[in-house]
Amino acid sequence: MQWAMNRSVGFYLILLGFVLLLWLGTGVYVVQPGEEGVVQTFGRFAGITTSGLNYHLPRPFQRVDIVDVSSIRRAELGVRSSDAGRQDVLDEALMLTADENIVQVQLLIQYRIADSRAFVFNVQNPESVLLTSAEVGLRSTVGRMTIDAVITEERARVQDDTRVFLSQLMEDYTTGIQITDVRLQVADPPADVRDAFQEVVRALADKERLINESQAYQNDIVPRARGDKQKLIEEATAFKEQRVLQATGDADRFLSILEAYRLAPDVTRERMHIEALELILQRVELTILDSNALGGQVLPLLPLRDLQTSNAPAPAPVIVDEALEGDE
Repeated sequence: MQWAMNRSVGFYLILLGFVLLLWLGTGVYVVQPGEEGVVQTFGRFAGITTSGLNYHLPRPFQRVDIVDVSSIRRAELGVRSSDAGRQDVLDEALMLTADENIVQVQLLIQYRIADSRAFVFNVQNPESVLLTSAEVGLRSTVGRMTIDAVITEERARVQDDTRVFLSQLMEDYTTGIQITDVRLQVADPPADVRDAFQEVVRALADKERLINESQAYQNDIVPRARGDKQKLIEEATAFKEQRVLQATGDADRFLSILEAYRLAPDVTRERMHIEALELILQRVELTILDSNALGGQVLPLLPLRDLQTSNAPAPAPVIVDEALEGDE
């Protein structure tokens, strides 16, 4: 009987030792590369363990939270993506602009855990805090802009201002979250008025295109007009100088002729007469015919040479009869 009791006690002791070993074995854990283990002792921070095989006292003495500190995580504002597709969250997406219009905005936030201790201890549900802070930052940025700026002109500014605002909030809240990127995925009017607004946007684009085309035409035609103007001015100046010089020369020539006429009127008059005849006769075609040829009959004159060379009217020929010349 005593032997049976001793055997039963020994069995329980062995069983207790086995259970104790199993309990102590639950403190063994592995931290993967790119992860950190935040160790807590009775809820207090005890330390951070890095990648590899590690050990902590079993519960309830200690516990470990494994935090991925290398991966880039993402959060969406105004929309939720799943295997079934994308679902708009209008309570988050619809925002009021500075010109009292409503715009639907969707934001993609990329972040990583920079401080695992702050991520575990400082804020309860830090990713929810991240989304709330992102909504506050985005509404603050959009509320200072017009709808045209948010949709078309200053999308990059919306992203940058929201990223700066959100990063500052995460730092003030000591969440341990580092914002790596903020991207504006959608910035459109609400679906009910989207078509009408797109028509306005297209009209503004056409207006801008026409302005650019007219500006290009102006840049092309104005320099040419200025060049033509300068050319005409220069031609007029040259013509003026030519006329002035010619008039000056004619006046000097007239004065010189007048002076010569006063000294020798007959000679000067004869010389002027000869010069005038030279000027006139050099443009006249002179034809001399013999009146004694063919029984004294004058043949009709047909200027074939002028008809062959030009269709323009020929100068009137001057016919001189040799007999008349002889009589003279």
